[in-house]
Amino acid sequence: MNHPLMPGPHPVSTDTLFDVAPLSVHARARHVQTLLDAKTKPLGALGQLEALAVQMACVLDTDVPQLIEPQLVVFAADHGLARQGVSAYPSEVTAQMVDNMLRGGAAVSVLGRLNGLALTVADCGVARDFVAQPGLHNAKVKGCEHGTADSSLGPAMQVEQCAQAMHQGAALVDHLPGNVLLLGEMGIGNTSAASLLMQRLTGLPLAQCVGRGTGLDDAGLARKLATLERVLARHAQALEPLDTLAAFGGLEIATMTGAVLRAARQRRIIVVDGFITTAAVAVAAALAPAVLSRCIFAHSSAESGHARWLAQLGVRPVLDLGLRLGEGSGAALVWPMLKAACALLNDMASFASAGVSERT
Repeated sequence: MNHPLMPGPHPVSTDTLFDVAPLSVHARARHVQTLLDAKTKPLGALGQLEALAVQMACVLDTDVPQLIEPQLVVFAADHGLARQGVSAYPSEVTAQMVDNMLRGGAAVSVLGRLNGLALTVADCGVARDFVAQPGLHNAKVKGCEHGTADSSLGPAMQVEQCAQAMHQGAALVDHLPGNVLLLGEMGIGNTSAASLLMQRLTGLPLAQCVGRGTGLDDAGLARKLATLERVLARHAQALEPLDTLAAFGGLEIATMTGAVLRAARQRRIIVVDGFITTAAVAVAAALAPAVLSRCIFAHSSAESGHARWLAQLGVRPVLDLGLRLGEGSGAALVWPMLKAACALLNDMASFASAGVSERT
């Protein structure tokens, strides 16, 4: 069938969003590793920092990678499924936390300021209309301006709306400067949407994909799992990535998926935060596998299922701090390490330039 974002006779069709070319980087990777091996250190002594330096050099197609004007974007939206009691917090918290971020009081706001990251909050479908203000980007989709429908009763959104959300994400990236995109999210109920996407994309048992989210107790976790079992059964025919994304939501995940695809096409470095941002990247990778080569996974979160999903994707996170906040907090925390990896590659002396004897 023709999906709205696949080539075909659909009014919002495009043949470029999924067009993410593989990186031909073997020669570049070997050369950059040779440069690192010649630095004044034992071979491999900088551990994962060396792998990060090589990856960033390959994405940016240079032996001297420079990280320019990093953009941290928090994609925010509400979920109709939250009415089924799948979260420990009410849906009103989504809009309240957007306010908090814009005022500079959220964890991601603090970490963004600390690390010199430009912060944008994208309203992809928050159940409130905000006054235009600095730092806020309106990415609402017609027909679901205040969030998705309840996926336990029907699809979270229509495939056309999902397509429009992805286009909104791509357009947002087009207007952002720099060569690094750091991903964040906010949306009460979005761990449920991410768990459903994980199950459908990986085939793992749902119980291995569902966690406590914002802090559900045992009874709340059991209720969440039972609710998601019903949602999966209702949408048993939604098997293709876009159908699955439309069925389960959310708008912030769909918008982020479009942003990831566009950023990958533009050869930006993509810094992935936690469980929900991994959901968007996994959908994007299902549509364009070359996306993963552009992604740095900041951390393995404490949300049940995240470590399994990272293993399924075959990727290694940089940090494991027991975080389960979301917002882009892990992405912001790993930022200094990415700067350090580039600086070590670019500025550290070699044995020859420093006059230091090499290993015999």
